[in-house]
Amino acid sequence: MALGMIECYGFVTSVVVADKGLKTADVELVAIDKNKPANADKVEVPLVMVVKFMGNAGAVESALELGVAMAKE
Repeated sequence: MALGMIECYGFVTSVVVADKGLKTADVELVAIDKNKPANADKVEVPLVMVVKFMGNAGAVESALELGVAMAKE
């Protein structure tokens, strides 16, 4: 089993990334965690999200690639 994580800005982006990863690869969503950075008052998007997938290495790699591409859009 492999664990893959994608860090992105904003709740909506994290949900879109999770959705894309789950629909395109045979992975399980472990968690969507939030983290407020220390300089949250000075950054444009004050919420950092981490999307965590688990599955076999190839499936996790596919989910990560597609999730990152979706987040960049």
